[in-house]
Amino acid sequence: MRPLHVIMPVKDSLQTATEAVRAICAAGLPLTVFNDFSTAENTAALQQLAGELHFTLVNLQDLTCHPSPNYLLVLQIAQRQALDDGAHLVIVESDVIVRGDTVMRLAQAADTPQTGLVAAVTTDDGGNINFPYEYARRWSIGTHETRKRLSFCCTLLSLAFLRAFDFRNLDPSKNWYDVFISHKACELGFRNLLMLDNPVVHRPHSSRPWKLLKYTNPLKYYWLKLIHGRDRI
Repeated sequence: MRPLHVIMPVKDSLQTATEAVRAICAAGLPLTVFNDFSTAENTAALQQLAGELHFTLVNLQDLTCHPSPNYLLVLQIAQRQALDDGAHLVIVESDVIVRGDTVMRLAQAADTPQTGLVAAVTTDDGGNINFPYEYARRWSIGTHETRKRLSFCCTLLSLAFLRAFDFRNLDPSKNWYDVFISHKACELGFRNLLMLDNPVVHRPHSSRPWKLLKYTNPLKYYWLKLIHGRDRI
């Protein structure tokens, strides 16, 4: 099987990030955590956790003065490293809890011609499909090809796709790139897959709780998004 690089961007959200990190490390997978300007207290906790579990910790404050979120920089660094090692890139976000075989099953599903992205469906703690894959709630269990957007909650970006599209061409005015990249893969002729038989638990927006206003007070959410220029997709 092709090598895998697993990355996790972390912005505070220490409790869920710790659960997610432990799950990945328990599976014996190489992990790089990109600490995106967490508080000093949470940065110290991540450093201690890295010493315990032996994953690579990159503090983005050592690389850039750009305020969080720094998803663009993370994607560009991770793409370069994956290309250098001939590896698929797996993104697991800090509000997602994976099982021991989750990532390997993504890799197995990617072992088909012209695969671009492979995503694990997200659920709540009760096993019900939740954000951002509500559109798949009526689909049958299994792996489905889709042209709908995939999130980076728990998603593999294939080496073939990484070779086909340079992340240095991403729009620096945006904050998030999952929608654009999933559509770009389809545009380039790749097949994107969503695995409903490989679920992960998703606790949305634990690192940026203001985004929960999208569900509880959408008018306030969109007002804050507009006046502060937040959450640009």
